[in-house]
Amino acid sequence: MKKDKTGIIKKLRVVLDRKTKIILLIMLFCTILFSVLEMVSISAIMPFISMASNPDIIEGGYYKIAYDFFGFENRENFIIYFGVFLVVFYLFRGLYSLLYTYFLNKFAFDNFSRFANKLFQNYLYMPYKNIIKYNSSTIIKTVSNETLNLSFLIQHILLLCSEVFTVIIFYALLLYVRLKMTLGLTLVMGVSVFFVIKIINKIGNIQGEKRSKSQENFLKLITASFGNFKILKLKGNEKEILESFSHESGSFAKSYTASSTISLTPRYIIESIGFSALLGAILYLLLRYENPNLIIPIISMYALALYRMLPGISRMLGSYNQIIFFKKSLDIIHKDLNTYAEEYGDESIGFKSLIALRNIEFSYNDKAKVINNISLKIKKGEKVAFTGTSGRGKSTLVDLIMGIHRPLNGEILIDGVPITSQNIRSWRAKIGYIPQDIYLFDGTVGENVMFGSDIDEVKAINALKLANIWDFLNEKDGLNTAVGEHGVQLSGGQKQRIGIARALYDNPEVLVLDEATSALDNETESKIMNEIYAISKDKTLIIIAHRLSTVERCDRRIEL
Repeated sequence: MKKDKTGIIKKLRVVLDRKTKIILLIMLFCTILFSVLEMVSISAIMPFISMASNPDIIEGGYYKIAYDFFGFENRENFIIYFGVFLVVFYLFRGLYSLLYTYFLNKFAFDNFSRFANKLFQNYLYMPYKNIIKYNSSTIIKTVSNETLNLSFLIQHILLLCSEVFTVIIFYALLLYVRLKMTLGLTLVMGVSVFFVIKIINKIGNIQGEKRSKSQENFLKLITASFGNFKILKLKGNEKEILESFSHESGSFAKSYTASSTISLTPRYIIESIGFSALLGAILYLLLRYENPNLIIPIISMYALALYRMLPGISRMLGSYNQIIFFKKSLDIIHKDLNTYAEEYGDESIGFKSLIALRNIEFSYNDKAKVINNISLKIKKGEKVAFTGTSGRGKSTLVDLIMGIHRPLNGEILIDGVPITSQNIRSWRAKIGYIPQDIYLFDGTVGENVMFGSDIDEVKAINALKLANIWDFLNEKDGLNTAVGEHGVQLSGGQKQRIGIARALYDNPEVLVLDEATSALDNETESKIMNEIYAISKDKTLIIIAHRLSTVERCDRRIEL
């Protein structure tokens, strides 16, 4: 597989919309201001202590400039006002830090919501032949987890910028104070940071891949296990499933353990090397100048600067580790947001007389054609059956008629009007679809029947009556009757009737049955088919079936 080497910044430019980019720039400015306040808060305390302990220093340097500029007449007032200013400043800094932290977290979690919405929308609008290539667990993981990880990645980029700015300011100050000594310390620290970054890069990429894969695997195991719970019980292989789950969850935990450990490691390495280098520099100065009083100001300045710089460098490397660790999330979201999604128009299309297919061709992988040069016509109100052995393309052809798939070549016309992206939504809305495997989510009958449509209890009850199941439900909780996940609290025939009610809810003009009764016994199938033929007397009916008894009352049978 070709590895995507597109940079983080380039991918973020694609993933972020214009509004988010503007907010990001504002947050970046706020981050720089936060760094400035942090720097001043550390730098300002030393001059105050110096003045308080030795007021004579006010007579020279920057103290004298400030003293004269503000027109002070005595030192005590100057020191008191400076102290009051510092108190106000620290209160402001505390308030700003609190607000900055709030808005930084809000920005991060707003991004999570924004990315989740964009991804979910993209998945919903993907062509059917693309979405079936995805595992449902993968989609769940991407929407719920990878989006959150990406928001953390952006948060750590801002934190990294904050620390970089702070370190640069203090570093410039040290260069000004003592150029050669600072360059010597830079060489020692630079080599250390280089090797730490190399290690972080390698471990972060590996653990990020492991995290994403193991999380996907254990979500698949959860879905597969509870989706096939009856089979699992019959096989009695709970132990094997649990061992597989334990392995994947353990791998997930190990990846986070490794990442969390490596994010703290730079702090211990950098601080140990940094302070050791500083002590070495101090010993060198003592040996060279002999008089400690000459080097105390230099030592104080370096101690103060490194006291702030070393933790800052550690946090920079920690944020860098998190960015590398979560980069896989950016890769996944960038890829899926750039996957083709359909765009629909709002043009209406009428259906008065005829569905026509002209020279239709279709394939799933752009190689072998499943449908090759098929032309046919279906009149409004006609009952048409598609039959043939498995793998002949019956379901695919009907999916094309419904507008679920789009033909590679040829066209589908409704009353002579081609189906296009502008009117396909209108055409799909005219179709009621009843599949072989009715999927019922864990909710009420009403929620399952009205799913995705405007809530109208009267329409739902009417659809359930047409599907001949309302009397049964009325003896229970009516529309509030619970179905259980996958409809486990209902029989096969009851599930099928709810599926029919869902298809009838919006009063479609075309009713499509895709092997809808093949899993039922003959007696139940006969009852349901009688009901379907009665319901569809004024509708166009398209049936896919193997049993000839299912389609014996159709006007026409097309064998593939």
